[in-house]
Amino acid sequence: MMGLLMCLGCVLLDFMMVHSHVLMQGRIVGGHTAAPNSIKYIVSLQSTKGQHFCGGSLVHRYWVLTAAHCNIGAEHMMIVAGDYIVNTFEGTEQYAKPHRVVTHPLYNRSTNNADIMLIKLRAPMVLNKYVSLAPLPRQGTGVVEGLVCRVSGWGYNNLGGGQAPFTLRTVTVPIVSTARCNSSMSFNGNITANMICAGYRTGGKDACKGDSGGPLVCGGRVYGVVSWGNGCGDAKFPGVYTAVSKFRRWIDQTIYRSYLRCTKY
Repeated sequence: MMGLLMCLGCVLLDFMMVHSHVLMQGRIVGGHTAAPNSIKYIVSLQSTKGQHFCGGSLVHRYWVLTAAHCNIGAEHMMIVAGDYIVNTFEGTEQYAKPHRVVTHPLYNRSTNNADIMLIKLRAPMVLNKYVSLAPLPRQGTGVVEGLVCRVSGWGYNNLGGGQAPFTLRTVTVPIVSTARCNSSMSFNGNITANMICAGYRTGGKDACKGDSGGPLVCGGRVYGVVSWGNGCGDAKFPGVYTAVSKFRRWIDQTIYRSYLRCTKY
């Protein structure tokens, strides 16, 4: 009897953790397997034991763009580029240890504002037919409501978790206006000017846990970084992404600080 009660307690605790408003960090649902090595700028952030935990985008041979909440400490990370099936050696992968991580100074763990981070690699990635750089938007440029974008990653394909897919997956989602995303029926004012929402009114397609830090690509450029949400694929709650165009100047200044003098956009 005691064992049964303990089991029920664990199930209840798991249910509360999954469905609570402690909004899921990272959150591909309803998508499909990407063509092999078709998304050449996406990288896998892995633990030193080889476990994938976040995505990212290679924006410079020495630098990766991801979410600030993916920061587990440079000494605990390994960056893998050219990957398609994680945990399976394919001969296309490149590995690099981080030299340092730079989270945005305005990052707020409670509100998820400015959830963006750059990782400088100890050694540069080699650009080839499996690895390329992600194009970024100019500072301050926006995306219009209804524009269909693409989000990709190795995260869970349902809210319950289970086994994360080993193969890279991708899904298309339309941009949702900040007004609708901030309505009382949705995130109720928690969406800041540094965030983008994307998802279908019917739900069913979204990023999910493990996709955090990965790219939301609109018109061929990374306009969003997978940040947070309330569940995965919920019709009332679109996925929330860090708006990369709000931080383009910070990205360039961080990467090119030693010799950047004047940049116009």
